[in-house]
Amino acid sequence: MITEHRTANLGGLTTDRRSTLSSERVAGADPPVLDIGLINNMPDPALDATERQFRALLAAAAGGMDVRLTMYTLPEVPRTDFGRKQVSSYSSLDDLWTRHHDGVIVTGTEPRASDLKDEPFWGTLTRVLEWAEDHTYSAILSCLAAHAGILHLDGIVRRPLGDKRFGVFECVRVDDHPLTAATPARLPMPHSRWNEIPEEALLACGYRVLTRSEGAGVDSFVKQRTSKSLLVFFQGHPEYEAVTLLLEYRRDIGRYLRQERDTYPPMPEGYFDEDTVGALVALQERALTDRREELLAEFPTANAAGKVSNTWRSAAESLYRNWLQYIWSEKEKRLVAQPELSY
Repeated sequence: MITEHRTANLGGLTTDRRSTLSSERVAGADPPVLDIGLINNMPDPALDATERQFRALLAAAAGGMDVRLTMYTLPEVPRTDFGRKQVSSYSSLDDLWTRHHDGVIVTGTEPRASDLKDEPFWGTLTRVLEWAEDHTYSAILSCLAAHAGILHLDGIVRRPLGDKRFGVFECVRVDDHPLTAATPARLPMPHSRWNEIPEEALLACGYRVLTRSEGAGVDSFVKQRTSKSLLVFFQGHPEYEAVTLLLEYRRDIGRYLRQERDTYPPMPEGYFDEDTVGALVALQERALTDRREELLAEFPTANAAGKVSNTWRSAAESLYRNWLQYIWSEKEKRLVAQPELSY
C-alpha cells in the first residue's frame, strides 16, 4: 500500500489530503509502515508526470508495506505561475528540517548553469543532503541530484558529454548488494543526461558501483558515510514510463525547430523499432533543410507511442522493492537496538 500525503495552504489553514494508491495487505497483521519523502524538482511541464511515475513505481514495489508519501520541492527551482500552483499543495521544505523520514527521494531538474554550485537551489539541495544523512535510513539521489551529491560530499566533478546520452542501455550488475538482490545480471535502463561521472573517481572516494553500461557508463552506485543513512545514486531513470523518452525527444526536436538549441537532438538509442526510426530519420532530414516549427506536427507521436514498451519496468520494481525492504530492515534493527528511539 502507498498513501500520499500532501499539504495545502488554504487561507492560513493547513490540511492533509490522503489517497490510497494500492491496497495489498498482509493477512492477519498490520503491514510495515514506511514514511517516504519525495522532493520533486522537475521543471513545470514534467512535475505531474514525475510525481505520477514515482507514485506508480513505489506502489508496485511496496507489496505488503504501507508507504506513506510526502511531497516537497526545492523552493529555489525556477517556476512559472503554473508551476507554483502545481507545487502549492506540497509540504513546505521548512517542515523537513525538524522531522524524520525513513527514506527520501530527490529528483533532478534541468541544469541552467555549467557549474552546479551556481544553480539557485545549490545551498538548499546540499542542506537536504546533510539532513538526509542524519534523518533517514536511506536516500535516493536521481540524475542531477546524484551529480550534486558527489560534488558536495567528495568534490567529484561531473564531465560534460559531447551530446546528450539518451536512450535505453543494457546495464550489467557488477556488485552483490541488497539493492540488486534478485535483479537479473543484465538489465535495461533509460538514461537522459548531458554529463557523466568518471567511475575511477567514484571508486577512489569509496563508492560502490552496482550497475554499469558499456554505452552509458556508471548507472547506479551507493555510499554510506555514516552509520545512519545509505546514499543511493541513479544516473539513469528507473521511474520513467514507456513513453517518457519519446515525449522528451519530441520536446527536444521542438526546441531545435524554434531555434532554442543549435543542433538537431540525438535519437534515443535502443528504444524505437525500425519503422519508427525510418520515419524519424525522414523528419530529421526535412528539418535540417527546412527548419520551421510547423514540422513538429509530422512527428509520429501516436504511432511511435503504440510501439514503445517499458522494458526496464521489472528491473525498476526490483530495485525499489529492495530499497524499501532495506529501509524496513534497518528501521526494525535500530528500533530493537534502541527501543527508546522515536521519530
